[in-house]
Amino acid sequence: MRFLVTGAAGFIGFHLTRRLMADGHTVTGVDGMTQYYDVALKRARVAVLERTNAFRFHEVMLEDFDALRAAADEAKPDVIVHLAAQAGVRYSIESPRSYMESNLIGGFNLLEVARMAAPKHLLYASTSTVYGANTAMPFRETDRTDHPTTFYGATKKAGEDMAHSYAHLWSLPTTAFRFFTVYGPWGRPDMALFKFVKAALEGGTIDVHGHGRMRRDFTYVDDLVEAIVRLVDLPPEAGWPVGPEDSLSPAAPYRVVNIGGGAPVELSAFIAEIERAVGRPIAQRMVEVQQGELHSTWASADLLQALTGYIPATPLGTGVAAFVDWYRGHYGA
Repeated sequence: MRFLVTGAAGFIGFHLTRRLMADGHTVTGVDGMTQYYDVALKRARVAVLERTNAFRFHEVMLEDFDALRAAADEAKPDVIVHLAAQAGVRYSIESPRSYMESNLIGGFNLLEVARMAAPKHLLYASTSTVYGANTAMPFRETDRTDHPTTFYGATKKAGEDMAHSYAHLWSLPTTAFRFFTVYGPWGRPDMALFKFVKAALEGGTIDVHGHGRMRRDFTYVDDLVEAIVRLVDLPPEAGWPVGPEDSLSPAAPYRVVNIGGGAPVELSAFIAEIERAVGRPIAQRMVEVQQGELHSTWASADLLQALTGYIPATPLGTGVAAFVDWYRGHYGA
């Protein structure tokens, strides 16, 4: 099949694109290569992808509708996977406008492109952050998400709602998936694992939010990609829920799916795994939870399992060790 993947130079987009090509598909990748983090890392990912002629890359900002549409016209995609976004909870406090431009205007442009391209399936990336002020755990796709605690979460929830309206208006089969703390090789420098490993190898000190008691449902990137690949062949059909846990819309071929393993881990235990993989202790500074940040995330994987027969299950120690090995090899640390 022919895929259009936005955010192909990003952490998740890189891994997904590489997997799709390994499975025999062709991929047109789109990415704006913004300065949010080291562009050299993004270009290194693209260089790996361009080793095969099954990949074509377009450096395009989501906000540039004409360029985005031109890339899609060339790709003639059977499937669109929209991963590009301005990410990061903390940065959304410092620079909210970038989230509005990328996630709302850019998301709208992507939906317009999808309407015109009419793919068999649109897969639209969201985040566990949309659960906001919810306290009932685990988070289920059927939970209400009306109380975002960050502007990042608000823009991603708005993206889900926009995608639902397009699914309804244009009969566009759409799956929005909510990621839960994805980690692994080639990860972003703004993510905790990258920061902690860098500090450990350079003798730095890390800030431990929530005094190490925060909990995250860590999802290894290869598990995430496996779930996405399985969902590709399952475009929603209105009126055909798989069971009471299904988030399938009553008004559109649209559903939301959590991608997480349903096994939250305390931040202190996560740091201990990093120390074990690096082979040395990390100096730590205990601080309070960042404004707007969720204290805990915990995915219900019931719907993902019902749809695909799959639940992410890579042990945290295995995934952390894989990242440390990649980091040392990539940066010569």
